[in-house]
Amino acid sequence: MARAKKEKKEKVILAYSGGLDTSIIVRWLAERNYDVICYCANVGQEEKYDDLKAKALNSGGSKCYIRNLTEDFTKDFVWPAVAWNARYEGRYLLGTSLARPIIAKEMVEIAKKEGAKIIAHGATGKGNDQIRFELTAYALMPDVQIIAPWRDPEFNSVIKGRKEAIEYAEKWGIPIPVTKKESWSNDENLLHISYESGELEDPARKPKDSMYKLTKPVKEIKKGTTKLTVDFEKGYPVRINGKKMSPAKLLAECNRLGYNNGIGRIDIVESRFVGMKSRGIYETPGGTILMAAHEDLETMCISRDLLALKATLSVRFSQLAYNGFWYCDEMDALHAFLASSQEHVNGRVYLELYKGNVIVTGRESEHSLYDEDIASMEDDGGAYDQQDATGFIRLQALPLRVAAKRQAKLDGNK
Repeated sequence: MARAKKEKKEKVILAYSGGLDTSIIVRWLAERNYDVICYCANVGQEEKYDDLKAKALNSGGSKCYIRNLTEDFTKDFVWPAVAWNARYEGRYLLGTSLARPIIAKEMVEIAKKEGAKIIAHGATGKGNDQIRFELTAYALMPDVQIIAPWRDPEFNSVIKGRKEAIEYAEKWGIPIPVTKKESWSNDENLLHISYESGELEDPARKPKDSMYKLTKPVKEIKKGTTKLTVDFEKGYPVRINGKKMSPAKLLAECNRLGYNNGIGRIDIVESRFVGMKSRGIYETPGGTILMAAHEDLETMCISRDLLALKATLSVRFSQLAYNGFWYCDEMDALHAFLASSQEHVNGRVYLELYKGNVIVTGRESEHSLYDEDIASMEDDGGAYDQQDATGFIRLQALPLRVAAKRQAKLDGNK
């Protein structure tokens, strides 16, 4: 952790977003005689990157890398989560969780390029992001050193919270996107935007309508149903309405459709990895649409027992991703399982979007396990012999009957 000023400047790579925390940390590190190299990852958030770079340099940074990671982020992180139907604690679509490992991975690459042994971040000591950044860094650069100012007593003696952080920024003339009046923070990428802290820390308090950015309020939607199709190949989305697109462009198009139809807004209390409960509000328009489509297609293309096993492992995938263990042996094994399970998840799903709802209206696939002749309640032409069900049921009932006889015997001996 940063302490007294150093005689020789050491290079430190700072994960820089231009938000409140990292804006003041640039200056804090520079004042302690570090050579601060800022790094900003473009994972789909709206940003004026030229202005961001200038701000980093004016705040005390010696250099600023801007990396566009949107396509790799979508293909290598978002698409696997969609294929897993991944929801942490059954609700959260992992938007921030999925972005952190690719951001940290590129940060390590820059550190190696610059000959730096230290990385820094602005994640709070109460949150998940500190874990996600650091676990990724340690997995890819075992001897890395970490500076986490929010865990530094010296830093905390001056900046105890967001109020002092805002005042520190004002002191140094650093522009920030947060005010004391609207004190919540947000984190955006191509998959979602999250909101937390400030007035949102009261879980009973309704968020202001003005806060939302990626989903139109349902009450403002005047038009009717939006129809679309999504095509999948080996579990990954490849076309919208028959048009093939790159992963990032496809997700962006789904975000547009989701915005116009008020899709993907949730307000939840979740369990952070550090042990506390926290309130988070999320908008995930495109991801909500794609996951609904994928989950439906799987039911037709994957066998019953494989679906059950995958659903169980999806919980573990979501936990690992949420907790920051993207680069570990267990996750590697899950990736291999996912690839195998998605081999036949190929086809088209028909959807309707209507005032916050994603409605599946049909699906088709050459890899379907659905056989209309067998499933038909009409004459199936001998495709299924209903008399076979008698023996099947009796065999399934055998352990139930044996247990019932044992209980009757025990009751009779009382």
